[in-house]
Amino acid sequence: MTDETLQPETAPDSAAPVTSGVDVPPDRLAINPRSPHFDEEKLRRGIGIRFKDVVRTNVEEYCISEGWVRVQAGKAMDRKGNPLTIKLNGAVEAWFEDLGEGAPVAKL
Repeated sequence: MTDETLQPETAPDSAAPVTSGVDVPPDRLAINPRSPHFDEEKLRRGIGIRFKDVVRTNVEEYCISEGWVRVQAGKAMDRKGNPLTIKLNGAVEAWFEDLGEGAPVAKL
């Protein structure tokens, strides 16, 4: 038995249930291959992100349960050549774009 079966599906510090299923994007996902939240299979399907009721295409990483996205801060790079990012807080929704319109949306 795993820990996942023992814990109810609720968001941290919230009574709202988290949407789960095969056709719902993960709670947290990053496009950087060095990140522990990187998942190539899910990224290939295409992820749509709505942040504060605006569809965004420049998101580097997101977390639905914590309510934030990371976006690139202009053209600035760090000393290793990675883009500098800033963290923006607000309501985040995610869906798989390959399912077309009416796809299940993961939100809090």
